[in-house]
Amino acid sequence: MKKVYGSAAEALGGILHDGMFIAAGGFGLCGIPELLLEAIKEAGTKDLTFASNNAGVDDFGIGILLQTKQVRKMISSYVGENAEFMRQYLSGELELEFNPQGTLAERMRAGGAGIPGFYTKTGVGTVIADGKEHKDFNGETYILERGIFADLSIVKAWKADATGNLVFRKTARNFNPPAATCGKICVAEVEEIVPTGSLDPDSIHLPGIYVHRLIQGEHEKRIEQRTISAA
Repeated sequence: MKKVYGSAAEALGGILHDGMFIAAGGFGLCGIPELLLEAIKEAGTKDLTFASNNAGVDDFGIGILLQTKQVRKMISSYVGENAEFMRQYLSGELELEFNPQGTLAERMRAGGAGIPGFYTKTGVGTVIADGKEHKDFNGETYILERGIFADLSIVKAWKADATGNLVFRKTARNFNPPAATCGKICVAEVEEIVPTGSLDPDSIHLPGIYVHRLIQGEHEKRIEQRTISAA
């Protein structure tokens, strides 16, 4: 089964459709699938729902899709650093479902494991719990959260082999592994594709069975916040 494609547009060929649900890896600007997001923008696919920790910044990450009004709903933990995100939400142009970060990660992981729902104490007694089933266990109240089952997962890794085994680097190993597992199809972009068999099996963070398509590309690697001490 061929997994390596020549470009992000080729890797997404025949997959994208309006109204689809996409799980995207990354945290802030670290480990985000920037090439695949750019390809989605160029494809013009609209009415999208994204499950992602945040929406990047105004001109990078999912932020570029907000600028073109291709996103209908965000399932996120954090909306800071993106003025357009906040503007669209406050004006009612964008639907937003807030999730605590741990809950969002577990919802993705649960979906990838085929688990339709789980109970958690996080959010009990807050607006997060509104409309959700409550259940007591050993005298403690929990709320039911649903697993995320996406149409497409897009992730960014450091290295891969041709079979799709992925290795993430440092902070990029955040939402990427759970996001990769919860989609019907997973497309990954990496900095380097190495010969099959050259990766140490104990160092593989995501087995290739989860990855359907793969591209190698050049990445911008922006710094989200730069703090410089006085000279």
